[in-house]
Amino acid sequence: MRKIRIGASDMEVFPLGIGAMAWGESKVWGYGADLGYAEVRELFAASIAGGVNFFDTAEVYGNGRSEQNVGRLLAETAAPVYVATKYAPLPWRWTKGTVSTALDRSLKRLGQESVDLYQLHFPFPFVPLKAQWHALADQVARGKVRYVGVSNYNADQMRRAYEVLDKRGVKLVSNQVEYSLVHRSPEVDGVLEACRELNVTLIAYSPLGRGLLSGKYKPGQKPTDVFRANGPFKEAHLRKVQPLLETLEQVGKAYGGKTPAQVALNWLLRQPNVLAIPGAKNLRHIQTSLDAVSWEMTAEEAAQIEAASSGYRQVEFYRPLGS
Repeated sequence: MRKIRIGASDMEVFPLGIGAMAWGESKVWGYGADLGYAEVRELFAASIAGGVNFFDTAEVYGNGRSEQNVGRLLAETAAPVYVATKYAPLPWRWTKGTVSTALDRSLKRLGQESVDLYQLHFPFPFVPLKAQWHALADQVARGKVRYVGVSNYNADQMRRAYEVLDKRGVKLVSNQVEYSLVHRSPEVDGVLEACRELNVTLIAYSPLGRGLLSGKYKPGQKPTDVFRANGPFKEAHLRKVQPLLETLEQVGKAYGGKTPAQVALNWLLRQPNVLAIPGAKNLRHIQTSLDAVSWEMTAEEAAQIEAASSGYRQVEFYRPLGS
């Protein structure tokens, strides 16, 4: 099985990682049931058994609960895994001291002396970015952080972060942004181009369009919860995505009946220097992700899919709410 090297790091990872937002508290987003630790442990074990060795969390996921669960899992496994977490640079907590405190708290929840990848979760308006980048470089010097990443950064912000960190002898290795067949803006806003130029891995969150690419919902059958019904699953969005889903189904038939979700993930795996991190709330989600890796669509099929999703390449389909 091929591996992906994250940027200029020594982290070689399975082509898919797992986003652990749902392993904290789903009610942050207003839908779904919370997962108990026994359920999270089962999902982690299935991921490890399938070859997954990269798990992404954040201090804000479940107000630290996701990090705590990941920490318990790390204490129970001998499997070599890489862990990434994220720091939220809010207006009252962006100085070197507050970054250090936030990191130490994350490490305590994770039960680790250091973290493989520490990411700035988003560029908060009016909060000085350069000070945050220097603060992260300081944590690398402390030995608390192995590698530095950012999240939700545009191309210009990423280039500036790369330059500042590089002068400190620290490589920026990743930028975590939304990327899927229904959110292809990284291809046209310069982010994907900058990632490839700088050898920064694009970590793709919401690679299934927050579930839209699962094909579970059809026009007139949208979910009842407020978040999804008024976000990606609006009736107009469900109608718009149907031709793309039909194309995904058609391609999937040539590979033993792969689902639209598996075909959508397989397409993303074709993109150079991209690591997808789908979430997982049940074993079916894990198996869907694993079954997307063991085959490869043709260039012609990829072109067919890209043509069917071209309407999502220019304009942001819906505004990202987080990662």
